[in-house]
Amino acid sequence: MRILLVEDDALLGDGIRKSLGHLGFVVDWMRDGRQGENALTSGEEYAAVVLDLGLPMQDGLALLQSVRNKGTQTPVLVLTARDTKTDKLKGFYAGADDYVVKPVDMEELAARLHALIRRSAGRAIPHIQIGAVRIDPSSKQAWCDDRIVQLSAKEFAVLEMLMQNAGRVLTRSQLEQGLYGWSDGADSNTVEVFIHHLRRKVGSDFIRTLRGIGYIVGAKE
Repeated sequence: MRILLVEDDALLGDGIRKSLGHLGFVVDWMRDGRQGENALTSGEEYAAVVLDLGLPMQDGLALLQSVRNKGTQTPVLVLTARDTKTDKLKGFYAGADDYVVKPVDMEELAARLHALIRRSAGRAIPHIQIGAVRIDPSSKQAWCDDRIVQLSAKEFAVLEMLMQNAGRVLTRSQLEQGLYGWSDGADSNTVEVFIHHLRRKVGSDFIRTLRGIGYIVGAKE
């Protein structure tokens, strides 16, 4: 899952980016409030945002209020040193979905992000199931007909993106952005290779190709 991190502290930001990366997230990291707002309003798609409040160029609360006023619905987890009740209330009233005081354990942060993403998709349970295929985004486990399916990290990420967006076509570019974010490039046929491997493991008919458009699961004819 691709998330946006807006944090100006270089050491902390790099640590969060690396830790969440090891826990299965793709992280785009912005260092100031203006960069963060531009990223959120540029048409890029994020599953969630981790937002500091004490940012240069534009305060985190101002950023949050601005993107909410513009209609951005992306779940936002505020991660800040501001720990008073008043600060927390301001964060929630500005549009935060969760509020965490630094420092935070990275596994807890990842769990909170999974919960936010799950709730934003209207799911109360952690598993996602479409037909015979079931995944657990937090444990990175996949099953087909109740049989465990062994997937690489990238294969799981592609399957998760498709199942999170069931009924919606995802282009190759969207899948690449979800896999690699802005910082890394992808070989021209990388997504096709992952799709090929997934079809061998979960069934050739589970992922449909709409030629010239992209890939889809769970669509109605």
